[in-house]
Amino acid sequence: MQVIDAHIHIQPFHMMKPDVQATFWQKKANRAELESFAADPGKLLRQMDADGVERVGLINYVSPDVMGFTSEVNEWMMNYASADRSRLIPFGSVHPAFTDDVGGETDRVIEMGARALKVHPPHQMFRANAYQAEFPRLAELYGRAQAAGIPVTIHTGTSVFPGARSRFGDPMDVDDVAIDFPKLKILLAHGGRPLWMEAAFFVVRRHPHVFLEISGIPPARLLEYFPRLEELADKVVWGTDWPSPGIKSMRQNVDQFLTLPLAEASKRKILYDNALRVF
Repeated sequence: MQVIDAHIHIQPFHMMKPDVQATFWQKKANRAELESFAADPGKLLRQMDADGVERVGLINYVSPDVMGFTSEVNEWMMNYASADRSRLIPFGSVHPAFTDDVGGETDRVIEMGARALKVHPPHQMFRANAYQAEFPRLAELYGRAQAAGIPVTIHTGTSVFPGARSRFGDPMDVDDVAIDFPKLKILLAHGGRPLWMEAAFFVVRRHPHVFLEISGIPPARLLEYFPRLEELADKVVWGTDWPSPGIKSMRQNVDQFLTLPLAEASKRKILYDNALRVF
C-alpha cells in the first residue's frame, strides 16, 4: 500500500540541549546513521524508498527553554525540505512566548514554505487553548493557519523528555480550538496516549476538521487504545514518530499495522488517503 508518514523527527539534532540528547539517543546504537539523515536529505529520501514511504511530515517546533530549538529551526527545516518538496512536508513553528508578533511570524513561516504548523504544549509550556489566558496572541497562529488552509498538528499525551510538562497534553484543550477555529484542520498527534485516548476519540468524532494522528503508538496496541478505531477510518492519519525513543523504523511500524484486523479499505485510508486530503 502507498504510505504517507505524517510524523517523523529528522531535525537539527545538534540544537537539542544535552539532557534532551541523552534521553533521545538512549539505547540507539545507530546514532551516527540517524544524524547523517539530518545532514543529507538525499539519504532520507533513499531510506523512504527502501521503506516504501512516499512522503513524510518533518515535525518541527520552537522550544528553546525545554528542548533547545530556537526559531532558527524553521529556516533549517525549510532548507532541508527544499531537496524534494513533493515528498518532504516541512512543518513550521511559532512560540508565543518568544515573539511579540505571532501573526506576522506565522505568516513569515508559511511564506517560507511551511505546509503545516506544529504546536507542542508539553514542550512549549502552554495549553493548546492558552489564547484564553496567558497567551492571547496564540489565537493569531490558529487564525492565520485557518485563513491559509494550513493544518496544525498539536501534540496530545505525555512526554518523557526532561522539563516537559505532560499535564499540558490533554486533548480536551483542543475542543476549544476546534470550536473557536471551526475551519482549521487539526491533527491530534499521538491520540492522547497513554492517558487521554477516550478524550481524543471524543474530540475527533465531534469536530469535522479534527483528525486522529496515531504516531508514537505501538501498532500492536492501537486497537487496545482505540477499540472503535474503524469507526473513524476516514479521520485517522498515519505517523510513526521515527526515530523517537522506541521507534526502530518507519517500515516496521507499517508492517505491524498491516497485520491488524481492519478492513483493507480502512488501512488504505489510514496509511495514505486521509493524509493526502489533509496536506
